[in-house]
Amino acid sequence: LQLHHSGNYSCEGLVRSWPSRPAAVTVTVHGVPLSGVSLLAQPPKEQVVLGDHLVMSYMVAAGTGPLSFSWHREGSGGPLGTGPHLELKHTGDNVSGKYRCRVSNRNSMAESDPLNVTVL
Repeated sequence: LQLHHSGNYSCEGLVRSWPSRPAAVTVTVHGVPLSGVSLLAQPPKEQVVLGDHLVMSYMVAAGTGPLSFSWHREGSGGPLGTGPHLELKHTGDNVSGKYRCRVSNRNSMAESDPLNVTVL
């Protein structure tokens, strides 16, 4: 089911040559709240060599979209990004820390556990 499947439904038929028209049934499809947000890093193990790239992406165990994102590092100001991935190019010492992704839909918001990134 999708959210746009909400509406009135009915079924018509013939029973022994008599038309049958039952009353319409209203179906409302609700969004599923978000849960189980987790982060993945490439390269794995959240360790990156000074100057290399690090890409973080999210996974959601349950929830319906459309989804919006915000990426955060503990101790930094505003969001670091708003897309489904966060790419850190040419990493330096200043990117070490704990990262989180907040995912939201029309009905709910969920946040990942922190991902501890270490620059070697």
